[in-house]
Order: sequence, then structure tokens, then C-alpha cells
Amino acid sequence: MIELKNAAFSYGGRDILMDMNLRLSPGSFHFLTGPSGSGKTTFMRLCYQALQPSSGLLRIFERDVRAMDRDDVARMRRRIGVVHQDCQFLNHLNLAQNVLLPLQVSEREDEIDEEQLLDLLGWVGLADHKDAMPAELSGGERQRAALARAIIMSPDLIIADEPTGNVDWEMAQRLLSLLIELNKMGKTILLATHDLNLIRTAKAEVSARVLRIQDQRLHLAGADL
Repeated sequence: MIELKNAAFSYGGRDILMDMNLRLSPGSFHFLTGPSGSGKTTFMRLCYQALQPSSGLLRIFERDVRAMDRDDVARMRRRIGVVHQDCQFLNHLNLAQNVLLPLQVSEREDEIDEEQLLDLLGWVGLADHKDAMPAELSGGERQRAALARAIIMSPDLIIADEPTGNVDWEMAQRLLSLLIELNKMGKTILLATHDLNLIRTAKAEVSARVLRIQDQRLHLAGADL
């Protein structure tokens, strides 16, 4: 699904990430850890093609990103759902309208009806908030809405960048449970977090590998987390 061979990313003459070798298989669950500023967000942006590697090989869905044109990248991104830490919404649209945006942008609104949308919102515990405006939502509600928006197009890969960073432990566990459930449905999950307790909780329920970025390089963490 994602393969890197000797990949690197530099910006402004400075090496950000170096010598990355990794393969994320379909249906796998990977955590991504590392100190603040280590390059976790940069790595994730490479994985959904917001950035291009400076050197080396990056394949996504078995395609070399260097051979992709704009249309190829657009099609590839439809197979990836992204949950950002600072989940941003259009303030003039309600929750349901914000969740539907990816389908509308792709002109695929007819792929989901109101009942299916309510089922999705119910799955993340927000069916009763479908008409709420973004300013009326708590931090945990916003993160669950962001997850619903990320998966509304039924992506194969879900990339979540510190989705539990601004919520309490109870909500972090709830979000993690939703991601584990998606993984059990066959979705590939890449989740960045600095919370080792969250990782330990997940590893009791799902077969997850832990990646760590340190000193500009990507490492497979040990089993003693």
C-alpha cells in the first residue's frame, strides 16, 4: 500500500527525513511516534502526497509517485482519508454539511443518502448533532466529526495526525476504539501520537506496529513500549 526505499525529504537546504525504508501492508495498523518537531507530520504529508520526496522511492497503492500526473494524484487521494490535529471546518456549514464536503467536492453526493449519513454520524456518536454548527461542538465532537469526514468516501487508508492530542483520556480511548474498529473492517491505519499509554491500550486489542522518527530517521520501535 505504501512503500519507501531510501526515501528522503529536504526543505530549504536542510534534511528533514533521511534513509526511510518501510512497507505498510493493506489492513495493517501502524502508530507513528517521535519527539515534537521530529518530522511526523512531514512523513504523513508524504504519505498522502501533500509533499514529494526529495530522493528515493515512494510508492502508494503500488504506483511510483514520480510517475503520477495531477489526475492520478487526485484519484489516489480519494482512497486516503486524513484526520488532521487541527480539524478545520467551514463555519457557515453545519456538522452534516461539513462531513459531506469530500463527496461534494468530488461530485459524488449521490453515493450516500440521508439514512446512510445518519448511520455514519451515529457510528461516531454524533447523530444528534447533525445540525450543530462547528462553534457549538466540543473538542472531542470535532475530532469525531473529522473522522466521519475522513471516512465518508470509504478510503482504503486512514491517516490520523495526533487526533487525540487535544482531548481527554476518555475521548482519546473512544477515538482509538473507532480506529481499531475500522482496522478490523480491513482499513489500513497510520496514527501519529505521542501518547504511549494509548499505544499500550491499542496493542492489547489489535496487532499494531510502532514506528518512531528520531534523528531524522524512521525506526521500528521495540516491543517494550
